[in-house]
Amino acid sequence: MSDFFAGIDKVPFKGPESDDPLAFRFYEPDRLVLGKRMEDHLRMAVCYWHSFAWPGGDPFGGQTFQRPWFGDTMEHARLKAEVAFEMFERLRVPFFTFHDRDIAPEGASLAESNANVRAIAEIFAEKMAATGVGLLWGTANLFSNRRFMAGAATNPDPEVFAYAAAQVKCALDVTHELGGANYVLWGGREGYETLLNTDMKRELEQAGRFLSMVVEYKNRIGFPGTILIEPKPQEPTKHQYDYDVATVFGFLQRFGLEGEVKVNIETGHSVLAGHSFEHEIATAVALGVFGSVDANRNDYQSGWDTDQFPNNVPEVALAIYHILKGGGFTTGGFNFDAKLRRQSLDPVDLIGAHVGGMDVCARGLLAAAAMIEDGGLEAALAERYAGWETPGARAMLESDLAAIAERVERERIDPEPRSGRQERLENWINRFV
Repeated sequence: MSDFFAGIDKVPFKGPESDDPLAFRFYEPDRLVLGKRMEDHLRMAVCYWHSFAWPGGDPFGGQTFQRPWFGDTMEHARLKAEVAFEMFERLRVPFFTFHDRDIAPEGASLAESNANVRAIAEIFAEKMAATGVGLLWGTANLFSNRRFMAGAATNPDPEVFAYAAAQVKCALDVTHELGGANYVLWGGREGYETLLNTDMKRELEQAGRFLSMVVEYKNRIGFPGTILIEPKPQEPTKHQYDYDVATVFGFLQRFGLEGEVKVNIETGHSVLAGHSFEHEIATAVALGVFGSVDANRNDYQSGWDTDQFPNNVPEVALAIYHILKGGGFTTGGFNFDAKLRRQSLDPVDLIGAHVGGMDVCARGLLAAAAMIEDGGLEAALAERYAGWETPGARAMLESDLAAIAERVERERIDPEPRSGRQERLENWINRFV
């Protein structure tokens, strides 16, 4: 046991009237919502990188956090694992997530790096068995080291492609051995800074083949989880190839992977792409590729990915509404890909931020469930599209352009527009959020 969270007990549920900042007001793991436990609906996870690896720096200043596990030795990594599971238990969170370079230091060779990761994974396995905390997903960091400055799968140097493939193999093996529910690929530098030195067609072909190799290997080892791609439009590159959900779906279709790979959607990335969070979720549901979610938010006055903890209940409620209408999570969940502000220095800040984020997700779930039970939005949609349920309208979709044009002229069709009633529906939503 470490003493980092000394004096902080397991977070209790105290209800909506509580003013205790370290108590849940809405999150009750065993509460039934639409016939399913709240914990099983939300499947929430703590991310390793922002919570335990980020030092609090920004482009204009260095480290502000002083954590006893910061360092490049295995001793530091073991302490970090100890503290992480102490936090998971205090939060009663069911899952965590990690990059390979979050959990163990990089060695002098890939073999040494992989050995370091496996050594920490053994500690994880023991702690997971003791606590019941599961792994929502693992991934490989293919963007921080300078070798990846021009990308990993899309790098112009084939040796970097090979190194990335070997690193992913180890990370996927470890994720499989730990019973991970998913494996994520985030193309942090799979894009370009300038087209002057970029062969886009070649790079897209490389990315497609790399992903195909990952899927082939996943099936070979019998990994039962889902392979996920996390869309992001920019940052750190000027333009990333996995721009948004629709772009990723087109990429998957091109390489015949739309039945093998789904998407991990982040709130902040949706905003950077010029979309709303619920738009990206609804798009993924409509295309059949919805997988998982990174729960955070951006500062809308900033033009970059600020990764703040979620606190916008209406935004989260609408997102969860679309998730529930799409059937809910299967292997995915809500991963708190969120970091403290660099002035939030204390251990209690780390616990309290997650308490708030978990409560926001719980409130969003309750609101979304109430919307579904009320049925008002479904009724409005059914009324708006009722014309398409008639035999004539369905037959028209099987017809041809000339036949449709002939009918319009013969029957002198001249339709009048009907109100979309947007404000009425917005007012209806506000009854629940």
